[in-house]
Amino acid sequence: MRLVSVTIESIPIGKPLAYPLRDEKGQLLAKQGYVFQRRDELHEWEQRGVAFFVDEEESELHNKAFIGKLIHMVHRGSAIGEIANTRIAKVLPLNPPEDEPDDTGPPDWLDLQVQANAVLRDVESPRFLAKLQFLNRRLMRLSASTPDSCLFALFHLSASEIKLYSATHAMLVSVMCVLAAREVLNWHEEEQRQIGLAALTMNIGMTELQDQLAAQIPPLEPNQKEAVAHHAARAVDLLKAAGVTDAVWLDAVQLHHDVPPGPMTDRTPAQRMARLIQRADIYSARLSPRASRLPMSPAAAMQASYFDEHKQVDEAGAALIKAIGIYSPGSFVKLHTQEVAVVVHRGLNTTTPKVAVLINREGMPTVEPVVRDTANRDYRIVASVPHRDVKLQINLERMLTLTTGNRGFRG
Repeated sequence: MRLVSVTIESIPIGKPLAYPLRDEKGQLLAKQGYVFQRRDELHEWEQRGVAFFVDEEESELHNKAFIGKLIHMVHRGSAIGEIANTRIAKVLPLNPPEDEPDDTGPPDWLDLQVQANAVLRDVESPRFLAKLQFLNRRLMRLSASTPDSCLFALFHLSASEIKLYSATHAMLVSVMCVLAAREVLNWHEEEQRQIGLAALTMNIGMTELQDQLAAQIPPLEPNQKEAVAHHAARAVDLLKAAGVTDAVWLDAVQLHHDVPPGPMTDRTPAQRMARLIQRADIYSARLSPRASRLPMSPAAAMQASYFDEHKQVDEAGAALIKAIGIYSPGSFVKLHTQEVAVVVHRGLNTTTPKVAVLINREGMPTVEPVVRDTANRDYRIVASVPHRDVKLQINLERMLTLTTGNRGFRG
């Protein structure tokens, strides 16, 4: 832990902390989301010799949110003086003010990742539901307008790092489920909204623990195993305490690890949603790295979701694969030409996406990505390539420009 000093003036009053506040020894003074009501509280601590610090890593995450605030102010045409006087403590909230419409601009996925993490860790905040619903609306809107960009960004972030694992995983599972519900299963919009919210909140009973376990090498301790075993019930309790009364949403969260295989037609809406979340959860988790293990290949992760516990084709898993493709945006593939490419568009069927070549047939990085249509037999895919085997630093913002545009959806 590397500590960074912060001034009393930079600590917000009447607003949730964007980062845990610590003393000079790294001991926790106030957790993320805590609200100081009076600045006198801080001055009283200071008079007792307490200095205020944040962990450098936590500060880095907070800085990303702060940068998002500045970008937002520039886009809305704020005065130079207002921008210059903005303090790091004044982070753009995920929910907009009531008099401001939802943000419709292109997303900063790193900033959205940080903000989603803050929301899911702050379930006891009186603004939790408003922030969560705004996050869900935004992801639903982005998955409808730029689905390939959503998938590319979230698969890339999930496969690239273990920081903020729980929030990134929740967003990816939510987008996958909404796409399958909308494009394959033809669920109505209210059901899409419900499954998006259920997927985002399936693990709020262990958000902090999930991040910890992603970076943990030793096996789970008994208390950790117990927390994992009961996290669905705890999530439901937290949601009810936050004011959630939607029985379908709550039941989908409660059942997302306990729905058996079989046809979906005779199930309740909550059971159908829980099964879809379960298969997306399995797929996403197996693609993500852990400190204790390497991620699975995309093909192995896909099979784990596509086939059920009895090695039969799973209806929910099949809907997910049809929605995102066997080669999803953000995954790497080898072409018949021996080039290595990253998928940027789902194709007219699950096996023929459009790709951007990053490594040529001589094994050298390309100067600029070259777009190929793998429906062309000369550029057909011959194998998936694990993310860890591609030794390139991808510029996410640059690659996302290749993911927009029209495509014919496979029916």
